[in-house]
Amino acid sequence: MANRRFCYDERMNHDSPASAYQITIDGGNVDQRIDNFLITRLKGVPRSRIYRILRKGEVRVNRGRVKPGYRLQSGDKVRIPPLRTATGTGPAESSSHPGARRVKSAILYLDPSLLVIDKPAGVAVHGGSGIAYGVIELLRAALPEERFLELAHRLDRDTSGCLVIARRRSALRTLHQLLRGSGVEKRYLALLQGEWDGGQRVVDLPLRKNQLSSGERVVRVHPQGKRAVSIFRPLHRCRQATLAEIRLVTGRTHQIRVHAAHIGHPVAGDGKYGDPGFNRELRRRGLNRLFLHAASIGFRLTAQEPPIQVSAPLPAELVAVLRGLEIPPPP
Repeated sequence: MANRRFCYDERMNHDSPASAYQITIDGGNVDQRIDNFLITRLKGVPRSRIYRILRKGEVRVNRGRVKPGYRLQSGDKVRIPPLRTATGTGPAESSSHPGARRVKSAILYLDPSLLVIDKPAGVAVHGGSGIAYGVIELLRAALPEERFLELAHRLDRDTSGCLVIARRRSALRTLHQLLRGSGVEKRYLALLQGEWDGGQRVVDLPLRKNQLSSGERVVRVHPQGKRAVSIFRPLHRCRQATLAEIRLVTGRTHQIRVHAAHIGHPVAGDGKYGDPGFNRELRRRGLNRLFLHAASIGFRLTAQEPPIQVSAPLPAELVAVLRGLEIPPPP
């Protein structure tokens, strides 16, 4: 496995710690939006502050004002004003933060273009909406020498397993293209309610996001939704539950959870779409989280490069639940 550090050619001119400074864009940040570039660079600065300095023209590109959607070009000179970063509110100040150490130790695969981590359950992929920080912020804190780290895709907060992070903008663009097509194979493991009848089943049901009167966002099967295809394959079954492997053909929000619930086999531990009685029974058996795990991901960045295939082992707490049900865990 390659383990070479990605080098980013950045030339900075600091007059003093309290003065504005200039960055010349070269390499991985070409074609990145200026707002996203600043969010990555100015760790600890609230997003609202970043958009305010853009709106006021305190950030300049080639001595001119730019809008948040401006895409950086090679050779652009970005002037960044002096800013005081927040202290004690997140992990960005130190790579010794325990969450940062945890995500660094969870790296499964690393090469010059990308890395794959085994995301822990209960950790969001990014901060926002009341969450101070997520995996991407923790990873940036753990690897301060990295000049570019961006999520290639997402996992639900309560889902564990393989999560791909791009280390180069070119790799991020390629991964997005692969994800929009059929170039990425994602396989999940889930414990489903009830004993599965029959073999493999293709679930092809469109999904649409909805917002309830309470403000909560949910996903429903709806004829006017976006096409969503999941392939369920039972691995082991008992009277109460079935361990299944699910391959995603599309990647919609909450796709596995909604499809599973719609066909009468909701995912164990799912508080939004699952069965409360089944969840209570599984809690008595030690399940304190969603039983959904991104077990593997595979893709090929270019035709000239070898395929990348990464697997994440089923977490110990989920293995213990399976053993309690006398379901053999996957190898």
